Amino acid sequence: MALERSDVEKIAHLARLGLDEADIPRTTETLNSILGLVDRMQAVDTDGIEPLAHPLEATQRLRADVVGESNRRDAYQAIAPAVAEGLYLVPKVIE
Repeated sequence: MALERSDVEKIAHLARLGLDEADIPRTTETLNSILGLVDRMQAVDTDGIEPLAHPLEATQRLRADVVGESNRRDAYQAIAPAVAEGLYLVPKVIE
């Protein structure tokens, strides 16, 4: 399927793109090359090939899940203006 100048102008209008007169031939050529690539990809015989969830079918290397920091809640809450039962108290902002 090849696009013509009028097709590109319609597409640009629908996409709200402002193409200059000088850009229309180049844009037409670019869109035609993209559509040509799609046509070639659709022509490939994929019968008997199962779809992949991921092209590499690889698993991620995971690091060990270990605690890297100590609990410093008491130190942080010691400098807070108001704390109750381990929670920060803030003024009510929504009525």
